[in-house]
Amino acid sequence: MLKGIPFDSPLYEIDEERGIEYRNCKAVTALFTIKNDVSELIPEGLKSLGNGAVWVSHYGFSTVGTYNEYISVIQVEDEVGDMGYYIPYIYVTNDSALAAGREVAGAPKKLAKIELTQELDVVQGILERPTGKRLVTVTMKPNIRAKELIEYILPKPTYLYSVRHLPPIKGKGGVTQLIKWYANVDFHLDPSGEKVIFSGPASVTYDSPSVIDPVHKIEIGTILSAIYFEFDMKLGFVDILRELR
Repeated sequence: MLKGIPFDSPLYEIDEERGIEYRNCKAVTALFTIKNDVSELIPEGLKSLGNGAVWVSHYGFSTVGTYNEYISVIQVEDEVGDMGYYIPYIYVTNDSALAAGREVAGAPKKLAKIELTQELDVVQGILERPTGKRLVTVTMKPNIRAKELIEYILPKPTYLYSVRHLPPIKGKGGVTQLIKWYANVDFHLDPSGEKVIFSGPASVTYDSPSVIDPVHKIEIGTILSAIYFEFDMKLGFVDILRELR
């Protein structure tokens, strides 16, 4: 069992064999080409594949609580040839999810205002930090069944990469590690047995860039695909790939 602190009332407890489990979730994600050089955002051991994505989700239940999440990722390849997503920026609305993500996986989570809503025929995800400072807006019209790129965008497993950093104190005890973990996404089925995955036109905007939360450093080129989907999920851990300088 992976446990946080304080030891007598840990903020999270994770069954290492089962990972973190999620139920009754929905999300919108957009995959796009990256216009600029993002090499300074990527650690040793990973190579950019030239695409990025944003993900805004609502988790109706998880073993670290109910919360919303925003992620900016860069599509990468690791040294054994696996494709996945490196996470330079990630935000949540739940302290247990924040602590578990940072301490176990090295996901650089911060607390923020995140919403995923539907109005008329449009799904919208937003990220604000602090409240009122709109960093990102994702809008999408989910109007056709998604068939293309699904296995490319979210293969099973979908590998994720992050950097876990423990600062040294007076030159002792510090470590920086590249962590490989995974998401297994199980799409919900509708009454006719089809997966609840819809695609459609989408836009992603960086509404007001911030030097404090520079998600805009991953510049958006052409949107390749956008999907809305409903799902269950499991997050687990693969390995510590390397210790970084």
